[in-house]
Amino acid sequence: MNGEEKIGAGELLDEGGVSGRGVHPLLDSLDLRTGYSSSILVRMAIIAIVITGVVIWQLDLIRDIYIRHQIEGIGPLINSSILVLFAAGLVRLIVMFIRYSGEEAALKRFIRNVSRDFTDPLRRVSANSLISRRYTLMRAMYEQRVLINHSALASMLLAGESTRTSMARFINNILILAGVFGTIVSLSVALLGASDLLTGTGGTDGMSTVLSGMSTALSTTITAIVCYLYFGYFFLKLRDVQTNVVNSIEQVTAALLIPRFGLRSETVMQDVAALAYKMQKLVDKLEEAQARYSASGQKLLDAVSSYGIRGQSIAADISTIKQLLRSGFRLHDDEGKA
Repeated sequence: MNGEEKIGAGELLDEGGVSGRGVHPLLDSLDLRTGYSSSILVRMAIIAIVITGVVIWQLDLIRDIYIRHQIEGIGPLINSSILVLFAAGLVRLIVMFIRYSGEEAALKRFIRNVSRDFTDPLRRVSANSLISRRYTLMRAMYEQRVLINHSALASMLLAGESTRTSMARFINNILILAGVFGTIVSLSVALLGASDLLTGTGGTDGMSTVLSGMSTALSTTITAIVCYLYFGYFFLKLRDVQTNVVNSIEQVTAALLIPRFGLRSETVMQDVAALAYKMQKLVDKLEEAQARYSASGQKLLDAVSSYGIRGQSIAADISTIKQLLRSGFRLHDDEGKA
């Protein structure tokens, strides 16, 4: 009947076929309760079957209480209202249990992905799951170099999940009040019948009204108490399941995500030191480039100076050639000029 099991993460991973190979060193520190939501759903179904069996067994008595001796219109209306309220709350409980069962499955899948050292821990994990959203948020904060406040994240998660149980909490609070309301209305009708008996105007109708009113008050009270006990028990279990899921996510956050994405003062100092080292390397490269440019400029100046010297030498050679030509052709200076 109670199928949940509180086991360590290493055992959980062994169940998935990992057999301890490549398990993250911090996983063994986790203490997770698996299959809790599913076990509560099974327990809910078993108790419902037992109650149905009791109803069938005592069907004649139930007919006497709920059908044959009721105030016409009032009794069935109040009892049916209580049952409708109870059914609506029960549907909400079942939906929440199914949702948290999916959250437990997503959390187990996430842990198995981490243990197998997948590059993507969210592989085959629902994007709408709590652990997926927590991982995505922390990764985004890390990429923006934002310090992660685990307490704030835990408070946000708990507040968000608490709002999901508001309807169930409301129904749990008013179920017993609905029975009290039915009892008060039924007793009021019974008192009217008793008043008719005392004044002698009601006759047998007054006695019938008193008896019907008492029977209706009894039936509404029984209905409200039974519904309240069943619903109240599983509402408390819903709170336990919710606490278990939130606690498991916070354990995984503390053991796996904070070491991976958490920015601490030491980490920030290391980042600053690494940045300063990279800037120093950049400055060294700039200085080296400037030295190369200076050397290239000096070489260019030397080349220009060399070309100037060579130009002067060429001019001198040309003058020598001209003198040789004048001498060879015996030209006068004016003819040479001409």
